[in-house]
Amino acid sequence: MTHLSVVAIGLGSLGRLESHIANSIDGVDIVGGADPAEDARATFESELHAPAYGSHEELLDDVDADAAIISSPHTLHFEHAMSCLERGVHVHLEKPMVTDLGDARALAREAEARDCVLAVGYQRHFDDRFREMRRIIDEGRIGTPHMATCHLEQVWIDAVGDGWRGNPALSGGGQLYDSGSHLLDSLLWTTRSTPVSVAATVDSRGADVDVNSALAVTLERGDDRMTASVGVSGAGESGPAPGEMLSIWGTEGSVSFDGEIIRVTEDGATHESTPAEPSFEDLTERKLGNFFDAARGDAESEIPPADAVKVTALTEAAYESAESGRRLAVDAGLEASVETPADAVQND
Repeated sequence: MTHLSVVAIGLGSLGRLESHIANSIDGVDIVGGADPAEDARATFESELHAPAYGSHEELLDDVDADAAIISSPHTLHFEHAMSCLERGVHVHLEKPMVTDLGDARALAREAEARDCVLAVGYQRHFDDRFREMRRIIDEGRIGTPHMATCHLEQVWIDAVGDGWRGNPALSGGGQLYDSGSHLLDSLLWTTRSTPVSVAATVDSRGADVDVNSALAVTLERGDDRMTASVGVSGAGESGPAPGEMLSIWGTEGSVSFDGEIIRVTEDGATHESTPAEPSFEDLTERKLGNFFDAARGDAESEIPPADAVKVTALTEAAYESAESGRRLAVDAGLEASVETPADAVQND
């Protein structure tokens, strides 16, 4: 087994949790970290017994690393990830990938050019409940999907609004870019679809970032189209984990997940299953394990940048739609098309 020396950029609670889990995986050692906060560095050094630096540049210049796990504030993701990729360091980047579509594409291009793994932490790809929904659709049990509805709600703005997530300069946006990013990824990933247009409305409820969002999205699946309704609330009732629902209708049935039970209707009958809910720690271990295996060349990454680019494209178009009051096209490819989203569709 190839040994991997790993650094952590962003040493808050999530960064330290991921560092501990990474250290527990065979063939992986955390060898350094970076964070501008002195107390975060001190805690990291005490718990992980590795040096911590005040900047990611110092860390990368001083420590020889094979891979990095990045869990810094959202608007810093691009700078941190690009610095690693330019040095040939594999990157696991927490969601959202970045807060600019051009930056998302630039990271994907750089990773490909450097032959580096760039993984984005959408852990629902490793959640048996969402994997089961994707498998049901793949098997054709509901026919051709044509309609989806989903929502996510969470006690969010009251819990995190006073921290960096409530500061748009660091978060890049509110709940739509935070937990809502998981919902958008789940919709696209389970249905293997690509967003092509969106109309959105956003409500900040007096905060500096968005709290509630409602999206009407057109999705593409090969030669087929789907219609999707997406609701995200950061003023909900569930916490700390969000409450979620995802339902998909096809030409021959439907599949839905209400946060606990998966219901499949096919051939006039309804079947229910309750796959076990994994803990956050289990999901983190699965996604980091896959990332390290991919970095060694022993596995394909199950959270590739192409998926994250789609989510970034949809999120950015949704914000622009809400601001402009128009339905906009979503340019979700790894390369920008000739037409920009704003030029392609502008229906009042």
